Amino acid sequence: MSTRTSAPTRREQILNEAARLFAERGFHGVGVDEIGAAVGISGPGLYRHFPGKDAMLAELLVGISERLLSGGRLRVEDAAAGPQALLASLIDGHIDFALDDRPLITLHDRELDRLRESDRKLVRQLQRQYVELWVAVVRDLHRDVPESEARAAVHAVFGLLNSTPHLGSYGSGLPGREATQTLLRRLAHGAFASLGDEVRTDGRADGRTAV
Repeated sequence: MSTRTSAPTRREQILNEAARLFAERGFHGVGVDEIGAAVGISGPGLYRHFPGKDAMLAELLVGISERLLSGGRLRVEDAAAGPQALLASLIDGHIDFALDDRPLITLHDRELDRLRESDRKLVRQLQRQYVELWVAVVRDLHRDVPESEARAAVHAVFGLLNSTPHLGSYGSGLPGREATQTLLRRLAHGAFASLGDEVRTDGRADGRTAV
């Protein structure tokens, strides 16, 4: 996972391969034996780590929501240079997720409804808290922007950044990672910078930005 810096544990290896296979072939298109083979252990050996595929899916989707929220909170706690720098830090953190954990984005879009109700509610709760963290920072930066507009902008930027699974692989649809990171950063900052601009009927902004 992108939020990990040390070598992955066996459990994390299993989750990484499960995410990749589920994203490529669908949850029901992958067997336990195949996940085991991808990490070099027998299918039954997986049951020492997880009771089944449903538990893997739940840990993947709940886990990434928890890590995004905790990472965002850490960035807020460590912020010392004002809302603009904090927003830039949040954008960079989410871009790392969007580039390094693309299978989880696909998995969330396709398989969230397969979670049991309690896990699905937990994912939604964590996601709402993550959104509201961003909304608070955006409103601190653009104080004249209504809360509903700031929230819509955050969701729109998430949609932009989370589009990476649809962009192809590096060298085909996507440029290299660094170039893609730079592009996504520029697009996200541009979207937030447009908040407060009055767009005229000819589609051009009048240059006034709320601060």
